[in-house]
Amino acid sequence: MALTEITDSNYTDEITGGMVLVDCWAEWCGPCRMVAPVLEELSKELGEKVSIKKLNVDDNQKTAQMLGIQSIPTLLLYKDGKLVDKVIGALPKTQIKNFIDRHT
Repeated sequence: MALTEITDSNYTDEITGGMVLVDCWAEWCGPCRMVAPVLEELSKELGEKVSIKKLNVDDNQKTAQMLGIQSIPTLLLYKDGKLVDKVIGALPKTQIKNFIDRHT
């Protein structure tokens, strides 16, 4: 199951409604590539609990700049359209799951 790609044009619409985890990443980022399969697994495991989406910061610089993304990977957690938490760096699956679980 591929995670939803979000863009500058649909970012605001994609973060509304329930809990949404946004993975800010880039093709050239090694740690981002390490986190990607973990997020795929969590997407399958957490199902309705959280929607996991990806924002390529190179292709969507306007949104990355608006969000103040300076390091990747950065995971942003939204609840009903409001940013509730963020974490920077490649974390193991258990830590990402705990990060999400703190807000459910």
